[in-house]
Amino acid sequence: MRTHFTYEAAATAGSADAIVRLINAAELKAGSMAQWVQPQIDEAVRGLFAKGLFKAEPQQTETLSTLGLHSASHIIFAGYDEQTGVDGLRLAAAAAANALKRVKAQTAQIRLPEAIVSSADYTLQQAAQALVEGLSLAVYDRLPDLRQTKQRYALSHVSFVPAAGAAVPSDIAEQWNEGIAIGQLYAEGVMVARDLTNMPGNKLVPEALAAHAEELARDYDLDIEVLDEWSAAEQGMGGLLAVGQGSIHAPRMIVLHYKGAPDQEEAWGLIGKGITFDTGGISLKKGPGMEEMISDMGGAAAVLGAMRIIAELKPEVNVIAVIPTAENMPSAQAFKPGDVIKMMNGLTVEIVNTDAEGRLVLADGLTTAIRRGATQLVDVATLTGAVMVALGTEATGAVTNNEALMQQVSQAAVRSGERIWQLPAYPEYKRMLRSDAADLKNSGGRYAGATTGGLFIGAFAEDLPWVHLDIAGTAFLDKSRGIEPKGATGVMVRTLVELVTKNEE
Repeated sequence: MRTHFTYEAAATAGSADAIVRLINAAELKAGSMAQWVQPQIDEAVRGLFAKGLFKAEPQQTETLSTLGLHSASHIIFAGYDEQTGVDGLRLAAAAAANALKRVKAQTAQIRLPEAIVSSADYTLQQAAQALVEGLSLAVYDRLPDLRQTKQRYALSHVSFVPAAGAAVPSDIAEQWNEGIAIGQLYAEGVMVARDLTNMPGNKLVPEALAAHAEELARDYDLDIEVLDEWSAAEQGMGGLLAVGQGSIHAPRMIVLHYKGAPDQEEAWGLIGKGITFDTGGISLKKGPGMEEMISDMGGAAAVLGAMRIIAELKPEVNVIAVIPTAENMPSAQAFKPGDVIKMMNGLTVEIVNTDAEGRLVLADGLTTAIRRGATQLVDVATLTGAVMVALGTEATGAVTNNEALMQQVSQAAVRSGERIWQLPAYPEYKRMLRSDAADLKNSGGRYAGATTGGLFIGAFAEDLPWVHLDIAGTAFLDKSRGIEPKGATGVMVRTLVELVTKNEE
């Protein structure tokens, strides 16, 4: 069920199951005369503040039952820090959403203090978008598959209402509604990516992922190519075929084309790693935690979620989305350490670790994008455990050959509220990929693994501007935080959209 978001003036605002009042510590310290929701309830929250039980800190909420003192059954005070900008609003909305979920509210009214509706740090549209994203993404429930065999919790209606006494700009309704529309679109794209990534490996095999991409292409009138194992062999996709040859589920190379500027030669190439399940192959992973390898197609899911939003927004750009997808399985037919394979661009690769498979399919993915006209490349992949050692689950790691493009990606991440940290790409790291048996080997060893894994992919960028985003630590979580749930997060969907749509010129 899609939440219906509206903006309402205070004088005409209706009732709701719960009222959410965004509040900061400065308001609580200001004195006892301010009116927020209802006198007795306002006094109760001041008492909690005086005792230090509610400090109105970011992501802190206090839920009070109205006991008949108000038409709403619950009042939720959600703390935020106005110095944290739209990121703070997004997280405050997420905290409020979790409180609404706990009281099983179906309708909610969000009271907006003047600090939000008159801020000089962000526009009304940005504020509305951030709040809608926070409310929508925080209430996400993981489903066992895309058929929705259980009811997902959702808010049926949320209204945004300026708080009493707030000085309201004359054009607030128009700008706020624009922000609502964008926020919903972004949230829905992220949830598509989450649903795909959370699907069990026996339901989402390469052919099924291709079928989802075909459905997306039909819904949004996108051109699509799906190359099967025979077409991949004809085009020399040695990396994709090697990784997929151990599974009974054949690999696919999926290519989506969005042509928003057909007269322009420039085209974004977005490449997402689509390993639908990764056992490690012959270099078998340890058993504990292997079930989380359903998430090894998180990069592919991010690209598909982003393409859904891009197709809705219709920016004047060209995008070539490439998803190399395979299962990495051990079998009598599986590729093995010591093998030498020939990639799509003609380079040879010595296999030293079959669990370093994502970079092989992505290498052929980059070549596929380049041959179809991509002029700048961004790949997204759950690539290495090493990036988690370096950055934990707090940030996505990045490797690049072009600082100007890296700056664009970083700025897009800041706008979306997602964290990216650039890793060094010194020439010494490239030497770690030298092979005595081939042009490259597919692993540089234990040290600097996140960097060398990225640089392997970069060797196939053919000197085009390229950024690699390693989401191994950020794509799948073992507990919820902020707007991100336990399980798949849909990370980088919003960053990719910001990158493509805000750099049209």
